[in-house]
Amino acid sequence: MNGAVDKLKLFLRRPSGVLGIAILVAVTAMALTAGHFFPDGPTRMVARPLLWPGQQAGLLLGTDRMGSDILAGIMYGARASLLVGLSAAAVSIVVGTLVGAVSGYYRGWADDVLMRITDAVQTIPSFLAAVVIVGVVGASLTSVIISISIVSWPMIARLVRAEFLRLRNFDFVHACRIIGMSDARIILTQILPNCLSSIVVASSVLVATAIIVEAGLSFLGLGDPNVVSWGSMIGSGRTVLRAGWYITVIPAAFVVVTVLSINLIGDALNDALNPRLRER
Repeated sequence: MNGAVDKLKLFLRRPSGVLGIAILVAVTAMALTAGHFFPDGPTRMVARPLLWPGQQAGLLLGTDRMGSDILAGIMYGARASLLVGLSAAAVSIVVGTLVGAVSGYYRGWADDVLMRITDAVQTIPSFLAAVVIVGVVGASLTSVIISISIVSWPMIARLVRAEFLRLRNFDFVHACRIIGMSDARIILTQILPNCLSSIVVASSVLVATAIIVEAGLSFLGLGDPNVVSWGSMIGSGRTVLRAGWYITVIPAAFVVVTVLSINLIGDALNDALNPRLRER
């Protein structure tokens, strides 16, 4: 308990981490309260198209080419971005941790087979693979999450495998084997908890990457057509870029700020959880 408190204090000492948390909390609040502020949804026509930000009272960020409130789209888009980012990261962590744990603990033929599968997945450019998967399966929020998860888990698998290879020969693991503890119990209760700090830090990268990939897919028209996301807003604004560049720039700015906040949190977590960095 004291160790967790100490790590929390170390995290809070990093202004960048606190700033990242503040931004992410604000984006999450936008996602959670979108239905309260805009009960009619983000696609309702509220005024004439292409109203610039502040041009009409009550429309803080103006309207898009269809006359919809851009602020409503931004708030509902936060839902899609966070849902995809967190869901894809969660699936990738579960699959990658399972593959990496089995590979690093048992080694031998299991390691060879699982690492060759991992290598095969990593040889394909991740964004291109996501485009192909969504194109074949069909554009929906579920298919986007699945496609991002499929191309993201190898990073976690290699990280966990390296940690298991390092920890499996420690004395406490040998002691567990001597007393008759099962392999599953050793993996889940002894080795895996010692890998959590690395997995937590890597998960921040996964969430940020998933948000960017989702925005790219939606920009190309491969996102869920029934869900407004920041990527689809950027894509819809490219046809009127000269007349209303703000339609593209505003959601793009939210993507950049959100991804930046997650990266700041990841850096602060790395400093707080990595004892080697704290000793420098």
